[in-house]
Amino acid sequence: MFNIYRMLYPRPKYVWAQIQILHETEKAVLVYNGMKIWIPKSQIYVIRLKKNNFEIYVRECTIG
Repeated sequence: MFNIYRMLYPRPKYVWAQIQILHETEKAVLVYNGMKIWIPKSQIYVIRLKKNNFEIYVRECTIG
């Protein structure tokens, strides 16, 4: 169904990103996926282990 609101304000896109966890604090996780980046835990929706690799489900813009 056509919705003007959704056309003007699209929902954020989420992706599974394969990472390596380097360090963890109470509020954030330092990960490596080609570059080191701190990701706040509030922005990580799901963490899963798939074939001995960690994957996180985050907004597309969170991981470069």
